Amino acid sequence: MDYDDVLKHLSLCGLDCERCADYENGEIKQLSSRLAYLLGNYKPVAKMKTERNPIFKGYTQFAEILTSFSNGSCSGCRGENVQCPLTTCSAKTCHKEKSVDYCFQCNEYPCEKQFTGRLRERWRYINDRMKEIGVVEYYYDQVKLPRY
Repeated sequence: MDYDDVLKHLSLCGLDCERCADYENGEIKQLSSRLAYLLGNYKPVAKMKTERNPIFKGYTQFAEILTSFSNGSCSGCRGENVQCPLTTCSAKTCHKEKSVDYCFQCNEYPCEKQFTGRLRERWRYINDRMKEIGVVEYYYDQVKLPRY
C-alpha cells in the first residue's frame, strides 16, 4: 500500500475512517449486515431463550444497534457525506485552506483549533507518530489495533 492508498483510509486527523462503525464501506458495516442477515427473524427465539437466560430480554435493543451499524453511510472525512461525531473537528475545512493531507503537515501544527482534553491528546499522539515514522508505516501500525 502506498501513500495515496493510505490517504483513502486515514482521516485528516489520522483516525482510520475505514474502520469506523459509521463508515459506508467499512468492515463493521459489512459484518453487522452479515450478522443481521444470519439472525433473520431471531426475535421469537430470543423471547423463548429469555426464560433460561435473562440477557435475551435486551435482544430488541441489540437488534436496533446492529441495524444501526449495518446502515453506516459516512463517506469518511475526505468524502461528501461526512457524518463524523467529532463535531469540533476543524480539520475538514482547514486542510483545504492549508493544502495538507494531515494536520502534522501544517506549519501551524499543533494549533489550538483541534479538540480539547483526551481527544486532543490522542490527536497529538497520532499526528506526532505519523510525522515520526511516516504515514504509510503509521497506517500499518494502527491497523493491527482495535479502532476504539
